[in-house]
Amino acid sequence: MPEFGQHAIVSIFVHLIFIMVTWWALQAINIEKIIKRGKVVQTRTLLILLTIAIASTVSNFFLDYLFWSQQLPLLF
Repeated sequence: MPEFGQHAIVSIFVHLIFIMVTWWALQAINIEKIIKRGKVVQTRTLLILLTIAIASTVSNFFLDYLFWSQQLPLLF
């Protein structure tokens, strides 16, 4: 049962880390040239949703790889 708690803590931590890294990386994009003028709230909302989508995908890949590698010793 403690494994579930450890898995939850690791997952939360990894998701938050990748959200921060993705947000930082997306700040390099000059999105103002693409979005209409005066749409600041919509632009920020789009960046937040894009950050969550990218970070979720990357962190799920990372977590799957991590937990699969932990299960490899059970194969032998």
